[in-house]
Amino acid sequence: MTVDAADRRLRRARQLTLVSLATNVGTTLLLPGVGLAREPDPLRLALGLVGLTAVTAAQAAVLHAAVTPWLAGRARRRRHAALAVAALLSVPLVGPVAAGAWPTWAWLGASLVGMSPLLFRPLPALLAAAAVLGVSAAVTQATGGPPRAALLVTGGVGAGIAAVTWLQVWFWDLLVEARQGQAAGARLAAAEERLRFARDVHDLLGHDLTVIALKAELAERLAPVDAARAGREAAEVRRLAGSALTRVREAVHGYRAVDLAEQLAAVGMVLRSSGVRCTVVPPAGELPAPVAADLAAVLREAGTNVLRHSRADWCRIELTREDGLVTMTVRNDGAGGAGPDELSGGLRGLADRLAPAGGSVRAYAEDGVFHLVATLPVAS
Repeated sequence: MTVDAADRRLRRARQLTLVSLATNVGTTLLLPGVGLAREPDPLRLALGLVGLTAVTAAQAAVLHAAVTPWLAGRARRRRHAALAVAALLSVPLVGPVAAGAWPTWAWLGASLVGMSPLLFRPLPALLAAAAVLGVSAAVTQATGGPPRAALLVTGGVGAGIAAVTWLQVWFWDLLVEARQGQAAGARLAAAEERLRFARDVHDLLGHDLTVIALKAELAERLAPVDAARAGREAAEVRRLAGSALTRVREAVHGYRAVDLAEQLAAVGMVLRSSGVRCTVVPPAGELPAPVAADLAAVLREAGTNVLRHSRADWCRIELTREDGLVTMTVRNDGAGGAGPDELSGGLRGLADRLAPAGGSVRAYAEDGVFHLVATLPVAS
């Protein structure tokens, strides 16, 4: 499973899931501590503390791996193996603690049962839980405690923890898959657009290049026997090549010309898919093509800045037209820390682009809100 580890919303959800999992599983680790507090033998106390610490550390590593889908499979397997070793070692280390007075290992076993959804598929998880139950009953009986109480603690409490753990991990996996779906949709849209352009270029050039190839072949054959006609065919080849070049340039220009309304919708959709609440206020009426093209360039730069240089939760894109001027204002929160300023390369390039048309670009941060304002003259 691959996700973007820098995704802001995914990172927040991951942190919350990890805290929730740790709280859920860690609660049962407090109850073996009761057994440690009741153990009068210093050696058993020390050994029990070592065993409980090892299990806790191994469980923390497994919990971290459960919400880290970009972790390598080998590292994940090592963490699972470490937990298995710690669990086995805990039997002789923690089992004798508070023998007969407190089911210390039974509570530790409940924590291990609660971890089973993170380690195995459903059937192996049930088998592992059954094995832990057997160990719990055997350890409790060997230390003079009631096996029935141990089974109730390990099985009942452990099953509840396992159910909550499975639900939390299931929600986390759903979120990761949703993010992957959004990324895949964006890649598919880009691939479809490239394919569309490739088809357009093929349709434009396919016929012309075929004719050019035939004319060139004819000119080559006529050259030794009819130089005048070969020259005319060569001139026709040159004319066709020039015509094809002109059509390709026109196609590329049309491909690059961006409709401002479509660009506004696209940038808004990208920001929303990245977790930014985006409000778009389009201009009143149509704008001249050169003005729309310049503002589309500003919009693309502004959208890039929001995604790269801020931790924005909201963004507002507004276009107003008044007194022969059209103004695009892009505002977003999360402007703290390093971000683009008026000396940045992208904004300087926009200023250079708008200057010949009498336009200007300025950027500033105020009260944690970043403002990008572009102004262009437009005929009333």
